[in-house]
Amino acid sequence: MLIDHPLLGPRDASEFIYMGDAKLLNRPQWRSKNKKTKFLDYGYFRKNPAGTHKELWYHEQGDRSWLVVTRNTITHKILKVELARNTVKKS
Repeated sequence: MLIDHPLLGPRDASEFIYMGDAKLLNRPQWRSKNKKTKFLDYGYFRKNPAGTHKELWYHEQGDRSWLVVTRNTITHKILKVELARNTVKKS
């Protein structure tokens, strides 16, 4: 599988480490109400959808950047690749 890195171009997936659901970028506020429940959900209860899904990938064998890869989990087709730092700024 090739990941089209936004800065470096197409790279083999073996250069990356899959780090899980991209929703991990949206960490709950530690001062919020129900913080225990929110952190429990954040840490342990995630969906495992069949179809389009946003994932975190770390470019360990390259520039050590974090990417948000939008991928179809059934076909493995990559629909979009963004730098994670740009995704967080949008939120």
